Amino acid sequence: MDTVPDLPSRDWPRMQPGWVWLCGAGPGDPGLLTLHALNALRQADVVVYDALVEPAILDWAPQAEHVYAGKRGGKPSAVQRDISLRLVELARAGKRVLRLKGGDPFVFGRGGEEAQTLVQHDVPIRIIPGISAGIGGLAYAGIPVTHRDVNQSVTFVTGHDQSGMTPQTLDWGAISRGSQVIVIYMGMKHIAQIASDLLAAGRAASEPVAVVTQATTDGQRVLETTLAACADDIAAAGLEPPAIICVGRATLMRQALDWQAQARGEAPRDTDPLDRGRAAESA
Repeated sequence: MDTVPDLPSRDWPRMQPGWVWLCGAGPGDPGLLTLHALNALRQADVVVYDALVEPAILDWAPQAEHVYAGKRGGKPSAVQRDISLRLVELARAGKRVLRLKGGDPFVFGRGGEEAQTLVQHDVPIRIIPGISAGIGGLAYAGIPVTHRDVNQSVTFVTGHDQSGMTPQTLDWGAISRGSQVIVIYMGMKHIAQIASDLLAAGRAASEPVAVVTQATTDGQRVLETTLAACADDIAAAGLEPPAIICVGRATLMRQALDWQAQARGEAPRDTDPLDRGRAAESA
């Protein structure tokens, strides 16, 4: 970027040497950064950033050293413990350290682990929340995670645990019964197993599913499918992570609320897809 936007005049927090600010960078679009995140970018001596941080965001910290610490499933990645201790090392060297993580650092982002390590080593911290992909990414696809006519609950789950497998502690039966809408992070690798577990727990084979890859970026793609067909459809479409998977009737609202398509001059496919869905169910 040639210029950095000026922040409105106020008493913005100052990043002190030896501090680490853990900050959410949002789901991708640089415009979804918070003002606190921009303030941090403009002050940092070092920015330690994740794989899901959009490169253009780093342009707002030209004065800082940029240190890549990305972790991607199935690919060579830094060890989490090493990342946390590197933050301690930089802080103890008197650097103003910005730990920049995709989405929100406390939503399946291991920010809690890093913050805990810093506190254990007497490194002062500040937490700056970010827009999580499970909310912001779906909104860019025209999918509200809550809709009064659809759901009074939403459950956010991760598609894999520390071992890289589907989490063994998740009670899919309870999730299926208790939440009308399920948002799955990092679930592409195990989507066949997850879909099978949800079907076995009583979810309908025809239940709508949306898969949003590279959410909020220029490369965003959205696949609309069903629970029974989603694994095969994902493979056929050649979709790759990062992705958010949304299970539930709220995904039907994309047919009316695909605002990016409307910006291109395309008319909504259905202005009341929920009403049409109810009519189909009662037929």
